[in-house]
Amino acid sequence: MPSLTLPDIAAQTQQHATPLDWVGMCGIAVPIQFETRSVAALADAGVNLSDGASRGIHMSRLYLSLEALERQPLTPLAIRRCLAEFLASHAELSSGAYLRLRFDHLLKRPALVSPLAGWKSYAITVDARMEHEMFHVELSVRVPYSSTCPCSAALARQLIQQQFQADFAGQPINHEAVLQWLGSTQGIVATPHSQRSLALVGVRLQDNLDRLPVTELIDSIESSLGTPVQTAVKRADEQAFALANGQNLMFCEDAARRVHQTLRQLSWSTAFTLRVEHAESLHAHDAVATSQWQW
Repeated sequence: MPSLTLPDIAAQTQQHATPLDWVGMCGIAVPIQFETRSVAALADAGVNLSDGASRGIHMSRLYLSLEALERQPLTPLAIRRCLAEFLASHAELSSGAYLRLRFDHLLKRPALVSPLAGWKSYAITVDARMEHEMFHVELSVRVPYSSTCPCSAALARQLIQQQFQADFAGQPINHEAVLQWLGSTQGIVATPHSQRSLALVGVRLQDNLDRLPVTELIDSIESSLGTPVQTAVKRADEQAFALANGQNLMFCEDAARRVHQTLRQLSWSTAFTLRVEHAESLHAHDAVATSQWQW
């Protein structure tokens, strides 16, 4: 049987010559090497189609270029090489290459007081672009934390004061009686509302950075907020968590300002954007605040 040349439809000339901003594939399963372990990631890979007369790009070439990420640690340099390969394989068609990687980063976190520890999963996104001799990488994380409403806390304290006045009015103050009262539901008649909250942070990295500082970024955010959600806990840990919430009362505005100031101190960041979401237990809607710097 005579051999036939396989048709290459993508190489055909397009009748309506229109350049396209981005063409590629989304949701490609790819293993990556990150911080000493293999991680399952999803990749979005693409290039622009600056040659408007061309019918399309060579998606298989992008797919094959991603294989290099399996064999080396994920660093800005590895990503740069991958994007350079994207462009080299589309030299006549494209001037810009783009890569997005999404994966979960597991960190083992100790309890606040007890010797327990447990794993926490953080959603990570790495966005990279190479175009016209320009290359930059953006790192995004989702960090959950707890927030307790300052207004609700003040209102709860007032109710406790009123209950104290009602229960002890006209009586001599007895230390033991007050101590027992403070430890009872009769005394502490109200508690402030709190909720699980989320900080979504995107940071643009310095061009010469040799690593992806994921753990450092997460630790900085959690430290600034003071109330990271916990994993394995005993009662002593839960009590310490209650204390941390009481000492870090936060509106969404407070949380956003805390994170903003922390991000400004990162030496390897050239720009950032942030969004905090408090899933209010008082309301059926969320309280949200955003901020950015040089984004």
